[in-house]
Amino acid sequence: MEKKKDSFFNNLKSIGIAVFVALLIRSFIAEPFNIPSGSMKPNLLVGDFIFVSKWSYGYSKHSLPFSIPLIPNKIFSKMPNRGDVVVFKTPQDNRTDYIKRVIGLPGDKIKIINGEIYLNNNNVVRKKMKDFIDRDKNSPTKRARKYKEYFDNLTFDVLDIMDNGIADNTELFNVPEGYFFVMGDNRDNSQDSRFKTVGFIPINNLVGKARFIFFSLENSRFLEIWKWPNAIRGSRIFSTIK
Repeated sequence: MEKKKDSFFNNLKSIGIAVFVALLIRSFIAEPFNIPSGSMKPNLLVGDFIFVSKWSYGYSKHSLPFSIPLIPNKIFSKMPNRGDVVVFKTPQDNRTDYIKRVIGLPGDKIKIINGEIYLNNNNVVRKKMKDFIDRDKNSPTKRARKYKEYFDNLTFDVLDIMDNGIADNTELFNVPEGYFFVMGDNRDNSQDSRFKTVGFIPINNLVGKARFIFFSLENSRFLEIWKWPNAIRGSRIFSTIK
């Protein structure tokens, strides 16, 4: 009986250590996320599973599970680069995870005119590309206009589904110190800094930088394993996020 009791507590100890190590990795090294919406199409699709590096911008309470307030202030803080795809907690509730692209940094002036970005009074050049074909069965738009935007040495693809969208013409945004401005790559289908419900993002709300896709399913849920043979997007697995 004593031997069984010791074995039980040894197993419990091993499980506890494993859970502790997993929490450390999740909090300070990398955390998995899945993409639930199309706001980052064409670069991130519904059903993508990604890894986010937690060390990229420093640590805060939002680095920890459930935002436990064990880190009162940001430590090892670092501002993201323009063009980074980041995960952050929305300022509205400091709880909901969003993933968007950093467009504006502290001191930047941003305005959207007819769907085009004006950054510090300079028009961000964009080039028309071949249309994006959307295979998401829940998407109302199956073919969307795709453009390549040019930010100095950085380029990435974006979608512009319609003219005169709700956020195609905005006020002038002045990004304050300690904050940044984000937009979704699917410009007509993204709640981001153009809207007051999101607004400027405090650097303290940064969770991490999106690094790569480690798994991807088309029109299927993760636990629907029987659908995997036809649902796995093999070409997306282990692709880096740009």
